Amino acid sequence: MGLLSLAIWTPILFGVVLLALGRDEQAGAVRWLALVGAIVSFLVTLPLYDGFKLDTAAMQFVENGVWIERFNVNYHLGVDGISLWFVLLTAFINVVVVIAGWEVITSRVNQYMGAFLILSGLMIGVFCAIDGMLFYVFFEATLIPMYLIIGIWGGPNKIYAAFKFFLYTLLGSLLMLVALIFLYTKSGGSFDIATWQKLPLSGTAQTLLFFAFFAAFSVKVPMWPVHTWLPDVHVEAPTGGSAVLAAIMLKLGAYGFLRFSMPIAPDAAREWAWLIIALSVIAVVYVGLVAMVQQDMKKLVAYSSVAHMGFVTLGFFIFSDLGVSGGLVQMIAHGFVSGAMFLSIGVLYDRVHSREIASYGGVVNTMPKFAAFALLFAMANCGLPGTAGFVGEWMVILGAVKANFWLGFAAATALIFGAAYTLWMFKRVYLGPVANDHVKELTDINAREFLMLSLLAIAVLYMGIYPKPFTDVMNVSVAELLKHVALSKLN
Repeated sequence: MGLLSLAIWTPILFGVVLLALGRDEQAGAVRWLALVGAIVSFLVTLPLYDGFKLDTAAMQFVENGVWIERFNVNYHLGVDGISLWFVLLTAFINVVVVIAGWEVITSRVNQYMGAFLILSGLMIGVFCAIDGMLFYVFFEATLIPMYLIIGIWGGPNKIYAAFKFFLYTLLGSLLMLVALIFLYTKSGGSFDIATWQKLPLSGTAQTLLFFAFFAAFSVKVPMWPVHTWLPDVHVEAPTGGSAVLAAIMLKLGAYGFLRFSMPIAPDAAREWAWLIIALSVIAVVYVGLVAMVQQDMKKLVAYSSVAHMGFVTLGFFIFSDLGVSGGLVQMIAHGFVSGAMFLSIGVLYDRVHSREIASYGGVVNTMPKFAAFALLFAMANCGLPGTAGFVGEWMVILGAVKANFWLGFAAATALIFGAAYTLWMFKRVYLGPVANDHVKELTDINAREFLMLSLLAIAVLYMGIYPKPFTDVMNVSVAELLKHVALSKLN
């Protein structure tokens, strides 16, 4: 068992133990075991960064063993500069989410914590799998714990939201399964993704494959116009579920574009790039405007996520080092910032049991420490320089301007809309005099909430001030991917 297997199976093992042993009478012990499991799961990912070689685009920490021999399906794992940071991000967010649910979840605590730990391991599996069928199994398996998290601990319409989430994402993935089976037969019975990337595919085959993958990944991102499931799911999901959904699960789709769509169908990716770019710009501009009129804080941040992920897909499909690296940096930054935004809303919801902006006003007067954190995260969501939210957006806008000035101009409007809806929400919720008795009775964050928000604040500031460790890891892999896409075009 190598480091990647440890990163995948440590949280899953802890999750299974929690499901088997925990009872609500032992909730205190269950919480501590979940925290230990989350921290250990994070610690086992750190040697991956420490031992990662920056000068090669090859897969590292590779593990390969036969899984289903008859169909040549292998337990084949590896990470490169594109996937490494998402393994660490997933494990880190899992620690924060366990701390966030410490006092809030009072029933079925073992199942709640266990579901998050198992989900964390499965998502890491998606980022590590370099066998097509193994990727698909992990990709689909992530739906099960998230479906249960929404359906059991969600809001009043949780069953509707859970079904909508499951059906949208599952239906998109079925076309991907067809594409994987086609590639398996075309490659002479191999599920190895690296082998698929070298296949001489006709233009028609590439186009069909591209759209099959697009069906699966665009729903997961989610891109406009298949984004409508996301606000409903965010509103009903428990706080921890919203944080993980925004911080990690949306990234699985964007990651799929880089691992499958672009390298396996490079000609089709170039030919249809205009479509992805158009949908991305619509997401950035139109969905930003939709976010402005939301009255529910969670819905506002959910729409904001769609707009920010529009930056990611825009960056990928302008086919430049700046664009793709910027998209990846934006994915990591969005993981920190959106997770922090949802957890901040959760802090208020736990006290007032309302997500409506109109229920608040003047929170800074009763919760000054919390308001300071909320301001930092709001600024990061706007893309303020010095915070994580700025770096990726700036790189994508620069790449877009180099490709086409008007494209860069359209993308840059997101900074204006982002500032408008985020700061307007902050003003109405936090600033001004105390609006009502609910706000008057609020108590400032406790030590647990302070720790949770501090971890995210440190990540947001560190990445904003010193993004070099993030970009250094991905540079060689991004250059190799773009070279592959460009060379196939020439051939």
